[in-house]
Amino acid sequence: MKVLVVGSGGREHALLWKAAESPLVERLYAAPGNAGMEALAELLPWRGEVEILADWALEEGVDLTLVGPEAPLVEGIADAFLARGLKVFGPTQRAAMIEGSKAFAKGLMERYGIPTARHRTFQDPILALEYLEEVGVPIVVKDSGLAAGKGVTVAFDLHTAKQAVANILNRAEGGEVVIEEYLEGEEATVLALTDGEAILPLLPSQDHKRLLDGDRGPMTGGMGAVAPYPMDPGTLRRVEEEILRPLVAGLRAEGVIYQGVVYAGLMLTKEGPKVLEFNARFGDPEAQAVLPLLESDLVDLALRAAEGRLAGARLSWKEGAAACVVLAAPGYPESPRKGIPLHLPESPEGVLVFHAGTRREEGHLYSAGGRVLNVVGLGKDLREALERAYAFIPRIGFPGAVYRKDIGRRALARLST
Repeated sequence: MKVLVVGSGGREHALLWKAAESPLVERLYAAPGNAGMEALAELLPWRGEVEILADWALEEGVDLTLVGPEAPLVEGIADAFLARGLKVFGPTQRAAMIEGSKAFAKGLMERYGIPTARHRTFQDPILALEYLEEVGVPIVVKDSGLAAGKGVTVAFDLHTAKQAVANILNRAEGGEVVIEEYLEGEEATVLALTDGEAILPLLPSQDHKRLLDGDRGPMTGGMGAVAPYPMDPGTLRRVEEEILRPLVAGLRAEGVIYQGVVYAGLMLTKEGPKVLEFNARFGDPEAQAVLPLLESDLVDLALRAAEGRLAGARLSWKEGAAACVVLAAPGYPESPRKGIPLHLPESPEGVLVFHAGTRREEGHLYSAGGRVLNVVGLGKDLREALERAYAFIPRIGFPGAVYRKDIGRRALARLST
């Protein structure tokens, strides 16, 4: 098979690395890829033009395309590939609206009884500000559209909440803001593969969104993740039965067949799991922690999902745990420095490195984005996985690298109780 991976981040490097393990694969491509992916695949100089990539895939005879990022999914890349008779692992534009519009996702959850925070949606800033005065704080303010994981403000004072509303609604015409109840509990992520009917939940994981230790600093695309997150079997069953199945069935009832990955970002409250957000793709960096633990053939699973025959498939997992620590460029997330020379030694056993914002020029490696490298430790348990990841980081030559020193802290505390 010829397999194409769309994207250029750490998630896509992990997808490509996992695809390369499959005996079904004869040739791999990545569009546009990064410096770490060039050892596994032929990189295509793609600038995001969906129709151009679909035409190329048809001409080249690509058998399966795995779409990593949300932006091309919301733009309709799956539709463009399907229109040419190509197989694609990723939801259509209508299905990807669960991430493209938080207002749409909230409406879907209301219609099908999926547990989530109480909320209101606004396009008028005056009405939004009046509502904030009415409900008070703490409160959560979300950009309804795509925001690369950075469109959420958890406000503990009205000034911060009002500023967040103003930033969203005054930035561009047609903006939309979702204001929702602040939920207390522990955050976790459950990813699931689906062909629009059958559902295969993956190992639970936990992302770390804030830039700094102790969950301080600005929101980011994610500074690290651990898997498996210690979620009890009863809670995981509730996630599948009360959240994932109603979502996929609800979309199907409305004429939308969802084929790809569903990302359920959850708050584990005293009342049970509630949805913070749905995404239409693998999480980044959750994928970098979950995929190394997957024993099953990802390409076979993706092909089954794309062909509507996921029913009966089973997942097998490696023993142990994985911990991903993201190394970001100084200045991230507002204005990350690019062009920083990087020295990356060979990683020892039990450590993987997935590239994100990197480029290679005349044989030398440089930073080329905000999140630059993902160091993944593997171990018999979470503590060993974290030890291996953190032991390798000082060996990497990356001046000014920004990374959290407390990835996995909450999961370890949960394991010890």
